[in-house]
Amino acid sequence: MKNSPNRIVATVFGAVYVLVGLLGFAVTGGVGFIATEGGLLLGIFAVNPLHNIAHLAIGAALLIAGLSNAAAAKTVNSVVGAAYLLLGVVGFFLAGTAANILALNTADHFLHLASAIVLLGVGLGAERSARVATA
Repeated sequence: MKNSPNRIVATVFGAVYVLVGLLGFAVTGGVGFIATEGGLLLGIFAVNPLHNIAHLAIGAALLIAGLSNAAAAKTVNSVVGAAYLLLGVVGFFLAGTAANILALNTADHFLHLASAIVLLGVGLGAERSARVATA
């Protein structure tokens, strides 16, 4: 399934997250690796170098899975979506504490929750009919 929804979403999200990870380094000069307050990407999303590396790793995983096959994309979309759901919720409680090693802010939390909805929605919902039809 070359044009599966999971492959498309994983590839697009992967490319965006790699780009965001690279662009993040442009705003984190002088920011500590695990600083609790980071530079602002696009003027609203807080990032630090560790956050940038996380974006690069997540983007690479999504991109590789999306370019591989539908099963890999479905799995990675679901796993990353679940991780983002957890991070989106827990992030609200980390703000302003020493545990906020990714320099998360409110805009990040809502973006992570939105990413989770899309990734989990596609990961858990798409390709179900194709699997059932071939069974």
